[in-house]
Amino acid sequence: MKWRALVPAVLCATSVSSQVPSPAWPQWGGPTRDFKAPAARLAASWPASGPKALWSRDLGDGYSAIVTDGDTLFTMYRPPKGVLASMASKFSGSDPEAVIALDPATGRTRWEHLYEAPPQKGMDMEYGPGPHATPLVVGDVVFAVGTNGRLMALEKATGKQRWAQELWSGLGGTLQGRGYSCSPLAYGENVLVTVGGKGQGVVAFRQRDGQVAWKAADLEPSPSSLMVIRLDGQDQLLMFHANGIAGLDPTNGRVLWDHPHKTDWGLNIALPIWSADDRLLFVSSAYSGGSRVLQLSRAGEQTQVKELWFSNKLRIHHGNGLRIGDHVYGSSGDFGAATLVAMNVRTGQVAWQERGLAKATAVLADGKLVLLDEEGTLALATATPEKLTLISKASVFQGRSWTAPTLAGTRLYLRDRAAIKAFDIG
Repeated sequence: MKWRALVPAVLCATSVSSQVPSPAWPQWGGPTRDFKAPAARLAASWPASGPKALWSRDLGDGYSAIVTDGDTLFTMYRPPKGVLASMASKFSGSDPEAVIALDPATGRTRWEHLYEAPPQKGMDMEYGPGPHATPLVVGDVVFAVGTNGRLMALEKATGKQRWAQELWSGLGGTLQGRGYSCSPLAYGENVLVTVGGKGQGVVAFRQRDGQVAWKAADLEPSPSSLMVIRLDGQDQLLMFHANGIAGLDPTNGRVLWDHPHKTDWGLNIALPIWSADDRLLFVSSAYSGGSRVLQLSRAGEQTQVKELWFSNKLRIHHGNGLRIGDHVYGSSGDFGAATLVAMNVRTGQVAWQERGLAKATAVLADGKLVLLDEEGTLALATATPEKLTLISKASVFQGRSWTAPTLAGTRLYLRDRAAIKAFDIG
């Protein structure tokens, strides 16, 4: 089958055109950046062949997750070398990446925005080229950051570029050895990303024209993304940086507090997990990092940070954890075999460890975990402090599958480094 960049050569024969548009998943981590999907009734189980397949298409390299406004899917990829000739009419460079918009009912391309992105000197592409960051949909704009730190604002309907900023070559940001990874975050009228360098750990750009609104913080970025929490009536911007976790004022970048969490090579990657109910902040890393919980509180204008515990028995690598009740559930491991771990967020005690899957990412919906492990196994499970129950599992990819699932309504979108697939798990 010949790979084509603009329209997939073969789509699954299943027709889904009569289905209504699915709810939104507009950013990395979903609507609330915690990998929890709005209520939708999922299937109680799947057959051995897996859930109902809707469509499948070739895509290309990269680890960017899939986002959607409910009408269009967006992700990023690097086209295979062999297809550049077919793209000559729209791109004259030699080493492109692409932001792509897809029809959620068929997987067909609606538009592509191509830009030159050759690997830079000093980058290590041992685990494949990027892009790594996930797009952000805000109103009629898609924000995306390429492997070389190119931040773009694209028209959602057409892919036309409104503006771009070069975070590394233009602003002098800190080169990340495997490529830029922070997924952009919207706050107010700005879009926020990590950059690095003196006084610009975080930079806020005006969404409308790309001009710098503010830059602040002498904190070196890690691959992790930013997120906003609400603490006792105050918004705080969390930056899981190379040496720890910090809270900033999202209106100007002023550092409110900073707590150490060191790991090898500054590789804090997974999103922190926050609960406003008990003011507990969970962070976890691989590479000797381990997990810890901080209790945050405010006294006047000051934020008080108290470490409750630390444990190296859960080390979330580049995936994600999920908090359900008083426990965090996550895949633990870095170079070797991985285990699924349930850890009490109040005490750090391990409730159980299970080996049924390789290193996995997950989303939570309808009281169930939808997991995709790095070997391409898709699973449906329930998790309680007492046990993990694997309900169904099926092999859906053969290649490395490090990208977190996207669940919009009952439509599940998955990708590995070669293809993208859609399923109905309702």
